[in-house]
Amino acid sequence: MTLRFDVYWSMRSPFCYLALDRILNIRKQYDVEVDLRVVYPVAIRNPDFFKTVSPHYRTYHLRDSNRVAEFLNIPYRRPIPDPIVQDIETNEIAEEQPYIHDLTRLAVAADEAGKGLEFQDQVMRLLWDGRTNNWHEGAHLSKAISRAGLNPEALRQAIKLDPERYDAAIEENQVGQAAAGHNGVPLFVFLGEPFFGQDRFDMLMWRMRQSGLSYR
Repeated sequence: MTLRFDVYWSMRSPFCYLALDRILNIRKQYDVEVDLRVVYPVAIRNPDFFKTVSPHYRTYHLRDSNRVAEFLNIPYRRPIPDPIVQDIETNEIAEEQPYIHDLTRLAVAADEAGKGLEFQDQVMRLLWDGRTNNWHEGAHLSKAISRAGLNPEALRQAIKLDPERYDAAIEENQVGQAAAGHNGVPLFVFLGEPFFGQDRFDMLMWRMRQSGLSYR
């Protein structure tokens, strides 16, 4: 019996990137379907988040993401530029956000085209693996989308014609995320049970094995 789970996902999350290989591997090896649910980062959903969060939040987040990458032997560096325009000193989120809306809508469009994880496989690596500076310039992003088996111009044209439809899909995912019981990413949801964080992946596997997870 084919099992399936949701994964709520943000293009700005290093921990989504650090979970990517395991998600791709489970889909390849096991009889399981992965339903990608792309949401906006918390900085967009709640711009005041960083004003009220513990002063240790950012420094620990940076340390932990680097540590997880080292532990898993995954190439990793924060994107240049950051998909969110944010003053690092004050944590202020800029009103003008030239990157994250485009990235998130493209991710939804790719998922609608049946290649959501293929898109993530290429674009998240472009952002996070440290090999590309200024990922937003030139043809970097378009080439990554093409490597995923998608037509970047067709995706952009579809979004341009009806951006509200893609925003509605993102909002629907965000409502589903809240209903699942957590607002963080990556959030895995299997049979209504939420598992928050890349460090809960093994527990997700354990739960799915209890429900008959089998190899392909």
